[in-house]
Amino acid sequence: MTEWITETGGARLDKYLSDVSGLSRSRVQQLAKDGLITVNGKAAKASLKLEEGDRIEAEIPEDEPVRFEPENIPLDILYEDSDIIVINKPKGMVVHPAVGNMSGTLVNALLYHCKDLSGINGVIRPGIVYRIDKDTTGCIVACKNDAAHTAIAKQLENKTCHREYRAIVMGNIAHEEGLIDAPIGRDPRDRQRMTVTENNSREARTRFKVLERFRGATYCEFTLETGRTHQIRVHMKYINHPVMGDEKYGKKCTLMDTQGQVLHAHTLTLVHPRTGETMTFEAPLPAYFEELLQILRSAQ
Repeated sequence: MTEWITETGGARLDKYLSDVSGLSRSRVQQLAKDGLITVNGKAAKASLKLEEGDRIEAEIPEDEPVRFEPENIPLDILYEDSDIIVINKPKGMVVHPAVGNMSGTLVNALLYHCKDLSGINGVIRPGIVYRIDKDTTGCIVACKNDAAHTAIAKQLENKTCHREYRAIVMGNIAHEEGLIDAPIGRDPRDRQRMTVTENNSREARTRFKVLERFRGATYCEFTLETGRTHQIRVHMKYINHPVMGDEKYGKKCTLMDTQGQVLHAHTLTLVHPRTGETMTFEAPLPAYFEELLQILRSAQ
């Protein structure tokens, strides 16, 4: 049992406890719901307004060790050796386990396929240096040991690891190529989304080049100079050309069922962490992407 005495009043119980305990606010709310928090000896709701001198007691169960099981999920392997493995990730596959997706992820598949994975990112994300979104397809690298993980992470930081994406976006972009330089942070109105903002944000830069134009759509190539969450999707929404099929930042594709954004990690270039060789991997466009291109071309 852990105890706190409030020095001032006015704060909600969940906000106060989150600040003083380091627990997430949602965790505090769950503890209150389970009857594990009392104020002045009485079970309290998370929304309770505290007063000066209140005695708060909380029973905080120890977290159970998290274990994720290997799963025999087929992988489209573009390259593999004793240090790294490069996968062509399919649409609909989450990269690592999280609430709502505790199985069927790339990590579950890697745990089955690989004897060893780097442990730098902990038990939830073994081998994962960076992630791509659930409905984004294409190249992603995982590392089999900590030395390889550190080396690839350093390349991402130094921008010597290059990632090129392909996407179909809504509308016709005015320029043939350009740079979108706009900081990205959490959307204060919707914590599940990111947005271009000056508040609590990080720099974000995306280069684009037009590959093909259609009636009401544009096929583009993108190069990331930074790696922010949903970066291409947020930047394209920002310039009023959201990625086709992206219901979070735009709208559903009406030409065919794309199951999310039409975005593909086409090419990955990195320096091998052991040999020093510059290597480039390419994931061919998935069948649905090619089909959508044909639909757009036939409508010209």
